Amino acid sequence: MTWGTWEPEPAARWEDAFLSGNGIHGAMVYGDPADDRVIVNHHTLVRPNGSESVRPPRLADQLERLQDALLAGDTSAAERFGAGQAFHWVQPFHPAFQTRIRREVPLAPGYRREVDFTTGVVSASGEGHQSQVFVSRADDVIVQYVAGPALTADIALDHRLPGAPARLGVGRSAALAPDGAHLTLRIGYPGSDRAYTGVTVALADGGSTVFAGEGIRVEGARGLLLLTRVRRHTGDLDTAAEAASLRALLSPSGRDSFARLLDRHTTLHRAAFARTTLTLQADDAERALPGSELILRPKSPALLERLFAAGRYHLLSSSGMLPPRLTGLWTGDWDTAWSGAFTTNANLNLQTASAAACALPEVTDAHSALIQGQLDDWRDNARALFGARGIVAPSHTDGESGHTKHFQRAYPLHLWTAGADWLLAPLVEQAETTGTTDPALITALTEVALFYEDFLTRTGPEGRIAIVPSYSPENRPANASWGTLNATMDIAAAHHALTTAAAHSPGHPSADTWRALAARLPDYLVNEDGALAEWSWPGLAESYDHRHLSHLYPVWPLTTINPYDTPELAAAAHRALELRGSENDSAHGHLHHALIAARLRDGERAAGALGAVLAGDFFHASLMSSHYPDRNVYNADAAHALPAALAEMLVQSTPGRLVLLPALPAAYGSGELHGVRTRFGASLDLSWAEGRATAVLHPTRTADVELRLGEGLALTESSAGTPRLQLEAGVDRVLTLRPR
Repeated sequence: MTWGTWEPEPAARWEDAFLSGNGIHGAMVYGDPADDRVIVNHHTLVRPNGSESVRPPRLADQLERLQDALLAGDTSAAERFGAGQAFHWVQPFHPAFQTRIRREVPLAPGYRREVDFTTGVVSASGEGHQSQVFVSRADDVIVQYVAGPALTADIALDHRLPGAPARLGVGRSAALAPDGAHLTLRIGYPGSDRAYTGVTVALADGGSTVFAGEGIRVEGARGLLLLTRVRRHTGDLDTAAEAASLRALLSPSGRDSFARLLDRHTTLHRAAFARTTLTLQADDAERALPGSELILRPKSPALLERLFAAGRYHLLSSSGMLPPRLTGLWTGDWDTAWSGAFTTNANLNLQTASAAACALPEVTDAHSALIQGQLDDWRDNARALFGARGIVAPSHTDGESGHTKHFQRAYPLHLWTAGADWLLAPLVEQAETTGTTDPALITALTEVALFYEDFLTRTGPEGRIAIVPSYSPENRPANASWGTLNATMDIAAAHHALTTAAAHSPGHPSADTWRALAARLPDYLVNEDGALAEWSWPGLAESYDHRHLSHLYPVWPLTTINPYDTPELAAAAHRALELRGSENDSAHGHLHHALIAARLRDGERAAGALGAVLAGDFFHASLMSSHYPDRNVYNADAAHALPAALAEMLVQSTPGRLVLLPALPAAYGSGELHGVRTRFGASLDLSWAEGRATAVLHPTRTADVELRLGEGLALTESSAGTPRLQLEAGVDRVLTLRPR
């Protein structure tokens, strides 16, 4: 089966452009033969706006006064902690420029543009024309090859994209070579010594090359190869050296160069993409539809298949030097919503949620790189805001600064202390999956525990620790202000951080202290509605209609509340999910809802949450998603998180448990999931149909695992009680399931 998507017309909007990327450079490809535009993106391109020099204010000397006031019942006290501090959005992510190849040609009969997820190649073809683009993982370069009879075209680098500031410092140059040319475009940011420069080397197969307009003209060529890179820098860049490094990648002909570079790239990309696949009982005619038609069939299994593949493809393509931003690695507009940042209190973890289970360690490595690059800033946050050792993560980052700078009455994100644990949790999951723990992760876990050791000093009812101040992103109690006490997310994060650090560093001098602190944390609260409360503090009223589900952190991604070990709390969590509204219909809220419902074994609820996105016109023709319905605000949350939700419905695991088909909706009657990874070190292939299923485990290490099954299923060879699997490294284990 081939994996990709296609359209019968060029993209008219940048949002519909097909995407390619290597986790550093990104390309947005329109596929128009007459004006062949490729918008160039780079993970480092953020526009200086003054926030880059902002440091967290020193508020620690006010902390005790705030804690006293909140404990005494002053429900608005937190609004004074940081009041008067300036609000700063982080540096906004923006596009670099677009390469343009302009020709006087009509749209040829048989036109088709497509993206091949297995190779990352975006192509457009018609009678007498072909264009192919990919972003190389091997050589970190955007590669484009255009072929056609007697090719004559004007080539330029064009910075004029929507929202570009009027005062950009623009400099261009072009230099001819015997077989083509190279072009440079330098853009200086207004009021800053920072700039970025794009360099494109053009290699023509035959014909002639001359200067023309803002670039060059190639006349009478058989084909044209463009190699493009971007660098962000201060001062001037040695563009001659950049051009020379690109020319070093060339063979004598453009076609041969393209083939050789593609081979080097696909060796890496294909292996990563092919690790996990999902097929459902889909109609072949629907599988053959262009994406823009398929997304109009929200109940189609073929749509889920394609979105699962597209989500993994886009997630892989946007992860490298950094993990995906709110827009992945792509934007065609300088005015990106929420600065196109990494929003860490929900979005980033939702986007990367499938990394471990769906076999994309490249994504987890990128996630780790973001964290490791900012730990010094996180230490500054802990000291300045809370007077504590250790680390506190910000709620937004541009990828450069990790300092807390979001001070706002209705979004007091400087009060959020759970962030470091929340962001490290995917790295812990990956370590469990691979069986290898990075020493840098252990160091970071230790620093989170040290923060809590210093911060958790106040006592609430019955001698339990009071977490104060406390914040549940991005909600508030119905009868109090946003900053309050004992947010359930904070309780879960503190417990997980302290116990995980102690488990990974049992010889640390504070390990016993951390375990003791964890034991004194407040219990979760079940409210009068029978729901898991968002704040475990007497008198705080719920606010149910909200897009965030922060208080269900112990259900997903943690597993401290689950239907097997804590059935009463799981029932309360399920009740909380039932009562939760979707507020403004944000995509991340629906996907978060689906993930939690799957953990709680409610397949129909999980499918319903996915259905709200599939039927809500959240997907562009590119199969990148939007933040709101009706394709409003380009955003990667739904596109990247959807594979995780589908995988969670089919397979779940912990280091000591495997759950097969825990939340299978009736609509997903048959299918196959191949290559999913478990947290006890086995890959798994699963097939199911007509109430029966077969799972083949491929263990890479010995494990003793409890087996749980979805409703109405039984293990064919099962005896009484909950079965256990004794797995031996290198020895496959086949499980057959039947109706109970």
